[in-house]
Amino acid sequence: MTGQDWLEKDFYAALGVAKDADDAAIKKAYRKLARQYHPDHNPGDTAAENKFKSIGEAYAVLSDAEQRKQYDAIRAMGGGGARFAAGGPGGGSGGFEDLFGSMFGQGGARQRYTQTGPGAQGTGGFEDILGQMFGAGAGGQTGFRPNPAQRGQDVNASTTITFRQAVEGSTMEFDVQGRKVRARIPAGVKEGQKIRLAGKGRPGTGGAPAGDLTVTVHVGAHPVFTMEGLDLRMTLPVTFAEAALGATVEVPTFDGATVKVKVPAGTSSGSVLRVKGRGVVTPKAIGNLKVVVQVAVPRKLSGEAKDAVEAFAAATADDDPRADLAARAAQ
Repeated sequence: MTGQDWLEKDFYAALGVAKDADDAAIKKAYRKLARQYHPDHNPGDTAAENKFKSIGEAYAVLSDAEQRKQYDAIRAMGGGGARFAAGGPGGGSGGFEDLFGSMFGQGGARQRYTQTGPGAQGTGGFEDILGQMFGAGAGGQTGFRPNPAQRGQDVNASTTITFRQAVEGSTMEFDVQGRKVRARIPAGVKEGQKIRLAGKGRPGTGGAPAGDLTVTVHVGAHPVFTMEGLDLRMTLPVTFAEAALGATVEVPTFDGATVKVKVPAGTSSGSVLRVKGRGVVTPKAIGNLKVVVQVAVPRKLSGEAKDAVEAFAAATADDDPRADLAARAAQ
């Protein structure tokens, strides 16, 4: 890009911001336009591609404090975009030398800038002088070449957390290209769930935004509880007598407390009892605790217990729980 390019291009207009816009406003405007005109979102659209390049070019200058200062100075000298023209004989409107003379304290006197070095001829052009002013070397053009704006790469990571961390939520730390990135794992996360963290991937270039970090979560097992959505589930062993006659039993909850649960008389194995509000707690909802009844059959019976069971069997001999099983199987 030449110095004349800086004169002719209004980078503030390209980003749609005021000339006194702060860094935050410039960055916000660039990100919005970059998303709108990104080639990935406008395949085959040449106009959008050119617009994307122009806003990247503008942001590269305005996001750099030193380059922005130089750009503003040059635009101020040129009246915001007009080309410099040498003054005619006898004065008239101030020409190129007049502007530089007044800028550097020479009043209205004309100053002559010449190109030096091998092959130098006559008066150096506008780009030559800009090169000397901004360190591009004698006779050279300004060396500004903005890096193309390119969004940072997305990064994939995985982590294994405990069941308690999955229920209660946890903060994890990841290493992304030498950067430590902290990520909040929300309460109620599921095995294999992917959590996308916008802007936590690799940095972009040319002022473009960073990529995203996607974390795949693996959840360890718990000896008592499992998770179903926001509900916690557990198996509750009960005796035959408790299931047949009914009972009130104490059940442990995930927070370390216990609650009393009523097992109705005649409860079968597999029946589910619900304890409200004892599941996963999130800002939006609270799950329940599902208690699955499992009738425990003793492996060994004492003589007295065996006699009691046999007496029970004789008393309930007419009660056949499989009476219609064959008929239903034949349907």
